[in-house]
Amino acid sequence: MSTEAQTTADTAEQYRTSSAPATGKSIITLTDVTKTYVRGKEPLTVLDGLTLDIREGAFEALMGPSGSGKSTLLNLIAGLDRPSSGTAVVAGNDIGKMSDGELAKFRARHIGFIFQSYNLMPVLTALENVELPLLLTKLSSADRKKRAQTALRVVGLEDRMTHYPRQLSGGQEQRVAIARAIVHDPTILVCDEPTGDLDRKSADDILALLSKLNVEFKKTILMVTHDPAAAERATLTRHLDKGKLR
Repeated sequence: MSTEAQTTADTAEQYRTSSAPATGKSIITLTDVTKTYVRGKEPLTVLDGLTLDIREGAFEALMGPSGSGKSTLLNLIAGLDRPSSGTAVVAGNDIGKMSDGELAKFRARHIGFIFQSYNLMPVLTALENVELPLLLTKLSSADRKKRAQTALRVVGLEDRMTHYPRQLSGGQEQRVAIARAIVHDPTILVCDEPTGDLDRKSADDILALLSKLNVEFKKTILMVTHDPAAAERATLTRHLDKGKLR
């Protein structure tokens, strides 16, 4: 093996080792969670007494019609919202009892976001886009760059680090977005239609990458999708309808 290839293998192994949590324990526990919004004078219940338990290292898909509450559930688990009633405990944190500042720290430590749209900065290279979340940390510039390089190697883009988004295919852009999501070594990846804008081949490549992150790097993944082929990659599929799990 060449020196460069060995270095890549070593850094990937270090990343894999640091990312491996214990298995079997609950990492997401929702108990009788209700989420209600008020539109005008009318209350709108989006989640209705929902109870859910997800174990560390799981890869679960969440399906359901538009308006069924999938994105709201994802937002609660990611600490972007709080339940109106019930309890939501994620990675040992009671989401409903946390301040905005505590939720921000929780997201920075535990949550990696992957969306349908890649949300890359067009004026930054792939490496610079991946490094962005680390600018808010106390890491040195050299350490930030090393982590970003490692994340890009993990997603198979070691030869595209200096490319700009406009120079990448849709599948490659999503890989950059995934590298950005994992660069801070999150506990949980929340994915909202991660293959929605991709052709079948590119979508399958992204799903294979998510499976790799789950199996090799022990990431817990919750993925909202309308695509049955995507849901098949998960180890468990849950169906949400009118705010209830079916």
